[in-house]
Amino acid sequence: MADMQVRPMEARDRSEVAELICVSTNAWYEKRGGPTIFTRGPESTGIYYDVYEAMDPGCGIVAENTETGRLMGSCFYHPRPEHVSLGIMNVHPNYFGRGVASALLKHIIDYTESNGYASLRLVSSAMNLDSFSLYTRYGFIPRYVYQDMVMEVPESGFPHATADADRVRAAAIEDAEAMAAVEKEVTGITRGDDYRYCIENRDGIWESLVYEGAGGGIEGFMISSQCAASNIIGPGAMRTQGQAAALVARALQRYRGGAALLIVPTEQRQLVEQLYAWGARNCEIHLCQVRGAFQPFRGVNMPTFFPESG
Repeated sequence: MADMQVRPMEARDRSEVAELICVSTNAWYEKRGGPTIFTRGPESTGIYYDVYEAMDPGCGIVAENTETGRLMGSCFYHPRPEHVSLGIMNVHPNYFGRGVASALLKHIIDYTESNGYASLRLVSSAMNLDSFSLYTRYGFIPRYVYQDMVMEVPESGFPHATADADRVRAAAIEDAEAMAAVEKEVTGITRGDDYRYCIENRDGIWESLVYEGAGGGIEGFMISSQCAASNIIGPGAMRTQGQAAALVARALQRYRGGAALLIVPTEQRQLVEQLYAWGARNCEIHLCQVRGAFQPFRGVNMPTFFPESG
């Protein structure tokens, strides 16, 4: 579009980006008869800007209407040692179908290639055929299928526990390196600084858990968020499905009287059956999509949208 420019996101854009995330996400789901995702309005979605600017300063872009100065779309991206993660992308409903998402995506593809990263990765909704078409048109390949599962937790707490529950404990900052090593083994990518950020928990919304093996080493971990814009268990990586179940059961305790979303690999049948037995229900399907190098997973990978996993 002649009246659009893609530029770096700035501090002055925070409130408009928060509104854009809220309005565009709600509009997409509501148009298809789904629920309102952000029920507390744009005041709640400002957390995305705050967290991502703290984690990756300067790694946000916007598409601006040069005639009006209004934002047409926005996207965050997250450079990591082996890859770039494509973050939350939003286009204002007034500009759907105008090439905004393509312009944002091209910018991040150019960044990824010009800086020599092995891959650009994302987790996207399989129910959004517009975004699926966009990503596959630009060379992304669906590599993995996840089922989004919602788990409600009674006021009294999550009533189930696994036999190895005592192996799960709160993560300490010195665990971040071992957590990154587990993720590297399972997924082929690593994000140690992300885990340090979540363990420090300056935002007051994160919980970080680790699973200790019999020899005392870290064999899995789980991060979770709890705030007005995000009640999600993940990201997490672990060697076995039993470890995943133990970490999930412990993480669910913080959602008393509410509910949490989990993004679960469909092929990990033992874990899926356990979550069904605990009362989980499906709400959506997501895909791991990768443009570039990909290592098949060697364990259990549970991604999230906040912070984006890739």
